[in-house]
Amino acid sequence: MDNDWWSELSVLQAAHAAEILIKARIAQQHPLLIFEHLPKPPATKTKLTLEHLLQQGRTYQYSELPDRLWATTGIQIPNPQLYKSFGLLRNTIQHFASPQNDVSKRSIEFIYGVIDPFINQCWELFAVDYNEDNEPYTYLVAGLIGNGVEFLVSPGVVEHLDYIEMNWPASNSKYKKIMLDRIKKAQTFPRKK
Repeated sequence: MDNDWWSELSVLQAAHAAEILIKARIAQQHPLLIFEHLPKPPATKTKLTLEHLLQQGRTYQYSELPDRLWATTGIQIPNPQLYKSFGLLRNTIQHFASPQNDVSKRSIEFIYGVIDPFINQCWELFAVDYNEDNEPYTYLVAGLIGNGVEFLVSPGVVEHLDYIEMNWPASNSKYKKIMLDRIKKAQTFPRKK
């Protein structure tokens, strides 16, 4: 469906997704570690409840999450400069105005440069596996390859290689080598059931 704001919405959604995923990983250590401010105990002696957290708790903000992630899990956010610059772009769009250029490419760079390696490191997941298209790999992977976007190759991509058009960027033989190495490596992964 047509929407003049898809590019800007992609930035907001990608930043929000990263925030939720990072908090999910921190919460695996302990759920209260995602909270910057916890509720004060009520006068009556009751236990901390979800209701207390929802009403009075406040979680860490996007910009604070990489440090919190590292401190609680030892994991460093992949490509921290991209994470930071994307957060600034997100804030610009959310609170001020849309940049004059198409920001879709920035969302793609963020998804495959930050989110993809992060979810792979934490849960052995691949961003390319979470596409809602009817042909989940065919067009997405072809588009990523055609635009020279580095991404982690999943066993699902390998299973669909016969259906993916590989139009490698002519001017980037280094990219082609990186991606062919990733495809070869993915062919050795055991397929999860």
